[in-house]
Amino acid sequence: MAKNIEKAGTRLKGVFIMNSFSIVVDSNCDLPPEYIQEHGIEVLSMPFDLDGRAHDLGYWQEISAKDYYDALRNGSVAKTSQINPGLFTLSFTEYAQQGKDALFLILSSGLSNTYQSALVALSEVKKLSECAIYPIDSLSATTGHGLLVMQAVKKREEGWSAAETAAWLEEKKHSCLAFFTVDDLMYLHRGGRLSKLSAIAGSVLGVKPVLNFAPDGTLNLKEKVRGRKAALELMTSQLKRSLNPNTELDTVLITHTDCLQDAQVLADMVKAAVAVRHVIIMMMGPIIGAHLGPGAVTLVFEADMTREEYEKRFYA
Repeated sequence: MAKNIEKAGTRLKGVFIMNSFSIVVDSNCDLPPEYIQEHGIEVLSMPFDLDGRAHDLGYWQEISAKDYYDALRNGSVAKTSQINPGLFTLSFTEYAQQGKDALFLILSSGLSNTYQSALVALSEVKKLSECAIYPIDSLSATTGHGLLVMQAVKKREEGWSAAETAAWLEEKKHSCLAFFTVDDLMYLHRGGRLSKLSAIAGSVLGVKPVLNFAPDGTLNLKEKVRGRKAALELMTSQLKRSLNPNTELDTVLITHTDCLQDAQVLADMVKAAVAVRHVIIMMMGPIIGAHLGPGAVTLVFEADMTREEYEKRFYA
């Protein structure tokens, strides 16, 4: 926990410097372990249950991604839980006792009560000690959440304070767009996003939904198309129309639930459609993966408009 990374630092231009503040995330952010380790990020694990067996050590610690998604394909049921509020209290208390500033980036309040638990824990800690702890509702999940973490790391390396970075992220998160498509609509039905009749009909007809994160951080079904390729093409067009003509993106994140080939197809579409320096493909973790199912693909990037502006312009 916090005490384990108190001496973490950042290697910048060949010089090892002490971090000005700590960055803490929940494991839903789906960033690779090597990135987490390199940048000294603390991770609070979100537990999940697969066929009645609890997994509390974080994603892919007790089961591989391949085995997890194969289990879902074969009928296994995964259930997810929010972080225990006591874990937030313990972590906040450690940072307060150390007098160390910390920024906590948390799964969307539109999908989980985790952020509310963090606020309750922080209010209790503040009764006992002054602290500079900044919980941020990412209004996103998986690498939509992860992209904000990467931006926080950059700001820290540039010498920004925790307060400055938190204020900047509170604005920037509204321009973090994420689009999803799934292979099996029944997973969305189980999560309450579609009626059973719609899910069955869509599966029979080969309908593929495209979803996004709404301004309030909920996951919304935006459009339905026939076939996988059409869904990937629609996601690419949604990216392109959210950018100004001369925009060059720094980073686009593509996350998948054990369907690497489709993720690579989407990456090629993105590179052909817009100017982008880095397109990074990653495996989605078990938390959101449980609700989207195997065969899901996610496209995440920073747009030139907010989510609210995007909704008004294209879906009002």
